[in-house]
Amino acid sequence: MHKPSVAELRPVVHPEGVKDRRSGEHWMGRLYMREISLRVDRHLVNTRVTPNQLTYLMTVAGVLAAPALLVPGIPGAVLGVVMVQLYLLLDCVDGEIARWKKQYSNSGVYLDRVGAYLCDAAVLLGLGLRAADLWGGGRIDWLWAFLGTLAALGAVLIKAETDLVGVARHQAGLPPVKEAASEPRSSGMALARKAAAALKFHRLILGIEASLLILLLAIVDASRGDLFFTRLGTAVLAGIAVLQTLLHLVSVLASSRLR
Repeated sequence: MHKPSVAELRPVVHPEGVKDRRSGEHWMGRLYMREISLRVDRHLVNTRVTPNQLTYLMTVAGVLAAPALLVPGIPGAVLGVVMVQLYLLLDCVDGEIARWKKQYSNSGVYLDRVGAYLCDAAVLLGLGLRAADLWGGGRIDWLWAFLGTLAALGAVLIKAETDLVGVARHQAGLPPVKEAASEPRSSGMALARKAAAALKFHRLILGIEASLLILLLAIVDASRGDLFFTRLGTAVLAGIAVLQTLLHLVSVLASSRLR
């Protein structure tokens, strides 16, 4: 059976606009992962593997980031990054296989969103448990586990606030929201939104970025011989998650997305 080349796959699985989606494409996907996924696609398009099966596998990889981060020191942080990168790869591959095989489904879209929720939450929960020092031999400080859980909850709520706009509009019989409707009606709120977007602090609570930050913190902590920076990072991410959850809610209510 003919195995398609990358050149044959590209126009089908990467149609115009895929890499330019404002909220649907991660910057790492545009930077390198879409090129890697194309090479994985070649070996899967002629198999019985379905897009939904890949999405299930993607979700498992994302969730496994949490136990990976429980491994002490730099090895655990590296393993966490590996699991999240595998999640990102499969997140690219499942949609590309769906386009090639024309196996589109609402369940696939739904499962993809569930996977995104779980991956973000798993990384932040893993960070909190890591900061609590479960295997350190001393007293476990559950404050850090609580802060990690708080950060995970915030990351999930932010995604839910966005997705629930579509639910509210559907139940009201309104069409899908247009991009222009996301702009706040207040000039002050619009300025604050642009400032937050420019600083990109909110990205730190996304699983992919958070996993890289955790690795950086682990490297610094290894030079100190303690968990100071991991714990500082846990507190900072919890604060960002709470603040971003509130600001995002206000942003939705201040825009025309629900009208």
